[in-house]
Amino acid sequence: MPGTDVLIVELYPHLRGMARREHVRSGSPMTLQTTALIHETYLKLQRRSNWQSRAHFLGCAATAMRHVLIDGARARLSAKRQAPEPDGDEGAKGDVALLTLNDVLQELAQLEPDLARLVECRFFAGYDEAETAEILGVSGRTVRRNWTRARAWIHARMMDDGLDAGIVSV
Repeated sequence: MPGTDVLIVELYPHLRGMARREHVRSGSPMTLQTTALIHETYLKLQRRSNWQSRAHFLGCAATAMRHVLIDGARARLSAKRQAPEPDGDEGAKGDVALLTLNDVLQELAQLEPDLARLVECRFFAGYDEAETAEILGVSGRTVRRNWTRARAWIHARMMDDGLDAGIVSV
């Protein structure tokens, strides 16, 4: 299997599409631009070279992209704590929701790791059903069924915490 640099070059259009979907979906001007998100993801991936397959690499890219986005949300919230906040700051609300989703996803990973991986692929990386099925090695029907289960579980868990669960309405 080729190394990280070769896979990044080969799959760059695919990764760019993932990052663009994430940027558009987030709707926040404070999120990383598409190219910056890809570059930050690359920095997380470059340390590895033992990719088992294209699907393995893309799955790891989804996880790395999630970590980049979560780190960015944490940094923005930290900076906002040090500056006066305007009322109704939608960016901060989105960052809080994203961090809460991350916490809930970590909880889900303890209970059902396969569902957590599916959420990483569908929500954080923006993969469609077919791409997610390839990465996870399951059928499209299994992806649809598990995506419904995962969203319902996350929605219920976030509602229990009194938070808007609309973030997972991908």
